[in-house]
Amino acid sequence: MTSLQPREFIREDYVISTDPSRLDLNWIHNYLTNDAYWARGIPYQMFKKSVENALCFGVYHQEKQVGFARVISDFATFAYIGDVFIAQIYRRQGLGKWLLKTILNFPELQNLRRWMLMTADAHGLYESQGFIPLQHPENVMEIIGKKL
Repeated sequence: MTSLQPREFIREDYVISTDPSRLDLNWIHNYLTNDAYWARGIPYQMFKKSVENALCFGVYHQEKQVGFARVISDFATFAYIGDVFIAQIYRRQGLGKWLLKTILNFPELQNLRRWMLMTADAHGLYESQGFIPLQHPENVMEIIGKKL
């Protein structure tokens, strides 16, 4: 993992921060393990390790965390966006779009050859930021749930 200076982005009463010390790990884990279809039941230590090895973006409203996303990247050619969410009561305010724009415009993530993510239900949000379906899905391979 690269060490970057934390940054903050402000919009009215909201802040997006990359400062890892601001993250409410228990709140994020609770959301992921109970409400996120992609991480339901994820063990805390696995979740914590995933946060420690990623560039994380917390969304805050008056110091209370209300959203999260993390980026896994080599900061030169590739980035994967994962675990994107805004708490239910804070949705429909444009926070998700703002979070994605902040990530995609983050200085150390510019000029990458490829961005990727996976979603089952937020295609419109990601398409609004320029994401498209895989052009050559036959070229993409994966291993799911197998310990190497």
